[in-house]
Amino acid sequence: MSIYYEEHGSNRAFPLFLLAPGGLNSTIDFWGRMPFSPMSFDDEFRVIAMDQRNAGSRSRGPLPVDDPWGGYAADQLGLMDHLGIDRFLAIGCCIGCSFILKLAQLAPERVVAGVLEQPIGLDETNPGVFGPRMYNEWGKTLSERRPDISMDDVGTFGTRLFEDDFIFSVPRGEIGSIQNPMLVLPGSDAAHPTQVGLEVGRLLPNAELVGAEWKTPEAVPQTVTRIREFLRAHTPTGVA
Repeated sequence: MSIYYEEHGSNRAFPLFLLAPGGLNSTIDFWGRMPFSPMSFDDEFRVIAMDQRNAGSRSRGPLPVDDPWGGYAADQLGLMDHLGIDRFLAIGCCIGCSFILKLAQLAPERVVAGVLEQPIGLDETNPGVFGPRMYNEWGKTLSERRPDISMDDVGTFGTRLFEDDFIFSVPRGEIGSIQNPMLVLPGSDAAHPTQVGLEVGRLLPNAELVGAEWKTPEAVPQTVTRIREFLRAHTPTGVA
């Protein structure tokens, strides 16, 4: 088991944990494909970014077929433990939003606040999007280089990962129990439906919503400012 991660910024600054987009290929590199990259927030925060287990070739481990979301969360919290970080802010995009919500459910005292950029999820607009097409090609590539992982394992893992009917990592009925402050930026396509983002914002009791146009080129500078303001507002008092 090995996890690739990067740190940027001062170790004296408050930690900001980045959970990248890319689905099962959630790696640091995907931030470069987004309208803006929170890696640049290292001027204010201790930025920690990681490649998820078996996303690309730099992080690897067994497939957590019994509890996929729990396996990812264990990796993420394990990295924080390795770095000696107790509490942290978080920014997630795409699948990274589901990672943050799982962390907030399992370890609410550690997630100070989170930014959720274009959450993934199911609604009436995207039937079939989150099925085998999400994991078969990824799994075929993985199994070809990993004799310890079969396509049967991939099928079990993928089915369990996406078996819930909303944002996958936390049941819809349990999202309201997450008290951590969240800034929600809804998506606008089949994998990131606008209504899913709006519903996540409605269900979370301490959420703030940003308009769905947040990622247009004209809006990006204001979006970055809004996110920075949110992170500063929730950085614990007395911490740089």
